[in-house]
Amino acid sequence: QVQLVESGGGLVQAGGSLRLSCAASGSIFSINRMGWYRQAPGKLRELVARITSGGSINYADSVKGRFTISRDNAKNAVFLQMNSLKPEDTAVYYCNALVILQSGRYLEVWGQGTLVTVSS
Repeated sequence: QVQLVESGGGLVQAGGSLRLSCAASGSIFSINRMGWYRQAPGKLRELVARITSGGSINYADSVKGRFTISRDNAKNAVFLQMNSLKPEDTAVYYCNALVILQSGRYLEVWGQGTLVTVSS
């Protein structure tokens, strides 16, 4: 069993910053990639940023230059620094990981989500 636990969401004014954290625990051998997705009311879940174990990074165009993803491989953790937040960034943010279990099996895991609300 693998769990992702997120923290760091909240309410912030436009132009402000928040930092999201996500830590994985369980029968983990290693983690291939970790990332953040978000889902706004009435919209589909979308990729925000993703980072591989080797450090390759992808960002959604809408967050490039404002958000920074990083990870701590030793702690099986991923972080999302969000600056210059806009009201359209308001969403539930989900941590995601592609985990390699001790058994050698791959497992995609999602966190429970953390709400980010940006007021105008």
